[in-house]
Amino acid sequence: MIKYCVKCLYPETKPDIWFDDKGVCSACLNYDDRPTVDWQEREREFLEIVERYRSKDQSNYDCIVPVSGGKDSTYQVLKLLELGLNPLAVTARTDSLSDLGKRNLENLKNIGVDHVDITPNPQVRRKISRLGLEQVGDIQWGEHITIFTLPIRVAVEKNIPLIVWGENSQHEYGGPASDAKNNTLDRRWLEEFGGLLGLRSSDLIGQSDIEKKDILPYTYPSEEDIQRVGVTGVFLGHYFEWDGFSNVLMAQANGFESYPTVVEGNYVNYENLDNYYHGIHDYFKYLKYGFGRATDQANNHIRRGRLSRAMALDSIKHLDGAYPSTYLGRELDSILAEIEMRREEFDKLCNSFTNKKIFKKNTAGNIKRRRDGSPLLINDDNESS
Repeated sequence: MIKYCVKCLYPETKPDIWFDDKGVCSACLNYDDRPTVDWQEREREFLEIVERYRSKDQSNYDCIVPVSGGKDSTYQVLKLLELGLNPLAVTARTDSLSDLGKRNLENLKNIGVDHVDITPNPQVRRKISRLGLEQVGDIQWGEHITIFTLPIRVAVEKNIPLIVWGENSQHEYGGPASDAKNNTLDRRWLEEFGGLLGLRSSDLIGQSDIEKKDILPYTYPSEEDIQRVGVTGVFLGHYFEWDGFSNVLMAQANGFESYPTVVEGNYVNYENLDNYYHGIHDYFKYLKYGFGRATDQANNHIRRGRLSRAMALDSIKHLDGAYPSTYLGRELDSILAEIEMRREEFDKLCNSFTNKKIFKKNTAGNIKRRRDGSPLLINDDNESS
């Protein structure tokens, strides 16, 4: 049986999670520490940092803010503008951008910010998306890397030392304590928590005719260049109390669009809107660890008292782990066609990345499945054991 947090719905199978002797997970413990934080002092610290990096003669940007057009990056831009900063917004363009994602990115720019939109070679990206799915079970491996590498490359190129990221995912979702308390993002953070999954960019060279020149967007600048510019990345969520729901309300008040219904595999209708690959990514997360994006979202509401654990549990059973036959209204076969993969190949990969230890089996030893073909957890009631 899988052990679950007694306060939220995180399982022990989640990477980097840990539990105290009362059965409370590290994500909940991190959140419970928030009342002890002096947020006014944190804001003062942030203002001191940005003042140190601000372009005094207005000859350059004050900072870089990585953006996708989602609710959180829309909030980040609004917050930085509110504080009187002149940020350069930088987007690492995803390969399968949805129509809704395109509109939200345009909306973010129209808030009033200069913007650099970098699109890695689509032919190379789709090769990398397929390799990522085949080798580490992540179709978005390349996108997760460029989210971090490309803004840093722009920082070096344009001599803009300060990068303002959003939340520290290790704090929000329960990683190691030392990194949960970290207020900066550096190379070590990227390599450990930035989505590499044991696959390095250099490993791609020679596969599917990928050359060294093709992986430039997926690599950090040299340590020498980073030190020369003095690139520093800070998490906005360390200095201002982070809440994704508050972020979406602020974003919606400034033109951000949500999906008409709950997004497939999600608990809400305002996240994972920009890319058609999200459904595949989140399904493989469920196959590997026994939980999906809906659990992440429900847990954030549980911790803030907007949702009971019991009520969330009932919904999660029907949301997490559903086979991604469609995403944002687009058929799976159409999405897979972009990486030249057939449904039969996809299903074989699903099976190969399924953690057989955490799913139910019949007397013949085969995994029990729902009608849509997705596997059933060994304790699908999500109760602590």
